[in-house]
Amino acid sequence: MQRQILLLSLSLVLLIYVACRKQNPTHSLMKIVSNSYQIDKSNPVWQDEFNYNGLPDSKKWGYDIGGHGWGNQEKQYYTKELKNARVENGKLIIEAHKEKFENNEYTSARLVSKGKGDFLYGRFEIKAKLPKGVGTWPAAWMLATEQSYGNQYWPDNGEIDIIEHVGFDQNRIHGNIHTKAFNHTIGTNKGNNIIATNVSDEFHVYACEWLPDKISIEIDGKSYFTFNRSGSWEQWPFDKKFHLLLNIAIGGGWGGQKGIDDSIFPQKMEIDYVRVYQATK
Repeated sequence: MQRQILLLSLSLVLLIYVACRKQNPTHSLMKIVSNSYQIDKSNPVWQDEFNYNGLPDSKKWGYDIGGHGWGNQEKQYYTKELKNARVENGKLIIEAHKEKFENNEYTSARLVSKGKGDFLYGRFEIKAKLPKGVGTWPAAWMLATEQSYGNQYWPDNGEIDIIEHVGFDQNRIHGNIHTKAFNHTIGTNKGNNIIATNVSDEFHVYACEWLPDKISIEIDGKSYFTFNRSGSWEQWPFDKKFHLLLNIAIGGGWGGQKGIDDSIFPQKMEIDYVRVYQATK
């Protein structure tokens, strides 16, 4: 009799477990992937230490070029000129100038690793010193390499902002994600910010850890924003390859909220290194 009761109890527990899995399969999956991925921080799988001089390494970096506002009413024209993007003294220099170019009032550069460094999960580190002054808007961020979801490349396929900074709020650092469901254009942005010190006078390490179930943004080893996987691709399109972008925008819907101080130029972002560490099962 006791054996029959025990078997009946075990059967009931099994039925409840199966029912819960059917009702919440995503939760079970998230536990599995969270425990099965590791990031090897000892050896980058892709990096640029900038131990050379001249133009950025063409095997690792391409350029976005143009001056059409880039969807944010930005005021700069992105070039591939040496004065806007160069490597010297062991640092990558992205430099914005006040100068007329192709109907724009400023020039700058936007480097991209698309087609040269595309990644699915991992740890991404950028050691950088930021520009300063009202109107500057530097960033190190990631976009999907291909359009896999929805009818629009952005925001449907996602964006990860490892570091954003606006010059009118000098020591505040921002980390954000954007998706079809969560983005600033519809007032549902997901992100956070943190007060740091001397971001334009000293180098800090800005990093992102991206796993199948969460994205974490940090500065100098301190995480200040975590976004957990939930729902369908509208909430989480972060299961395809992404690439890196490095740039200084001028003005725009956010960076130009308090105008542009033309007396500050030229302004530069210095990058000591970019390193990517692989996440593996």
